Amino acid sequence: MDTKVSAAVLARPGHVEIREFDMPPLGKGAAICRVLMAGVCGTDKHSYRGETVQYKGTENEIDLPFPIIQGHEIVMEIVAIDEEGARNLSYDGDYLKVGDRVTICPDVVCGKCWYCKNIPSYPWCEHLQFSYGNMRSCNDGNHLYGGFSQYLYIEPGTRVYKVPDGLPNSMACFTEVMCVAYTLEKAREFSGFSLEGFNFGDTVAVQGSGPLGIAHIAMARMMGAGKIIATDISDYKLEIAKAFGADVVMNSEKTTPEERIARIKAETHGRGADIVVECVGRPEVFPEGLKYLRKAGMYLEPGNFVDCGGVDVNVHEICANNLRIIGMTNHTHNCYHTVMEMMLREKDRFPWDKLFSHVFPLAEAEKAIQTSMTKESMKVLIDPWKQ
Repeated sequence: MDTKVSAAVLARPGHVEIREFDMPPLGKGAAICRVLMAGVCGTDKHSYRGETVQYKGTENEIDLPFPIIQGHEIVMEIVAIDEEGARNLSYDGDYLKVGDRVTICPDVVCGKCWYCKNIPSYPWCEHLQFSYGNMRSCNDGNHLYGGFSQYLYIEPGTRVYKVPDGLPNSMACFTEVMCVAYTLEKAREFSGFSLEGFNFGDTVAVQGSGPLGIAHIAMARMMGAGKIIATDISDYKLEIAKAFGADVVMNSEKTTPEERIARIKAETHGRGADIVVECVGRPEVFPEGLKYLRKAGMYLEPGNFVDCGGVDVNVHEICANNLRIIGMTNHTHNCYHTVMEMMLREKDRFPWDKLFSHVFPLAEAEKAIQTSMTKESMKVLIDPWKQ
């Protein structure tokens, strides 16, 4: 195993540099993994832009502790693990060994608080230990806590998942994003209440057709959505949205809010969408999205994970239209295996290759982040071993 490790470090917002670290010694119950590939997440873009406050207003509120190694959508190969780690790190009870291909849930929770004990399928921990790629400085501990690196150090308490044979590394990197799309399953929990929530045949509108939006479009299609409507500012991304199941697409730079609202009403017999999902990650789109809904429709908010400020909303309109708003931070960490098996089964149903638009070497990590912010990119990947 190598003794030195190269990693792309976000030293401060807007500045990435390649640094070298000593390979940390393997601790009890831990593992060291060779990073095979990592995806650039919307959160990574926010951090690069300086939008760095996460979990605002909660016990876990944090302003990112620079310098950090970003990257939490990761597929890796185990290169070192002890017996305790082999027996305890796998969430699904697998015995892990050197050579296994794995991914992780980024969030390491306490396992003891009220939320961990009562809502164990989501990492809504009151005492979140840390998050890979976000919440721990590379100056601390074993340093290698992000996927934009040649190696990653897995601490005890991390949820690790074996990647099925046959699932490409690129798709394995997309597992966490697809788990975020379980927001739609949360909406389905409300379907027994006078046809509220998400029901078979419902119209779903998705604001934003980047990777998170595509994940929700694919999930909605698999869950039996009727008509799917997608918006974005990029025709390139809207074409991919159609390939993944969107029936109607609208470019937000070529239409007005009034035109978009009228089109959605026209597509739904004058009522409005049953479900709207915000996947842009900007608060400005929130008030418009509420106007897409029918009475008693449900607005799902997984996109504004990072604090980007507030917007004016007429609360009376929420009351008058009986709207349901579901904020959803994070994802279902108990569905990683299910999601990977699903993507493996559906490899030929969706054009997954179109989803992964760019692959950059580690030395060009900053270019990868910048490219991911453009209209002509989709999921951007970093291969730490690419020359």
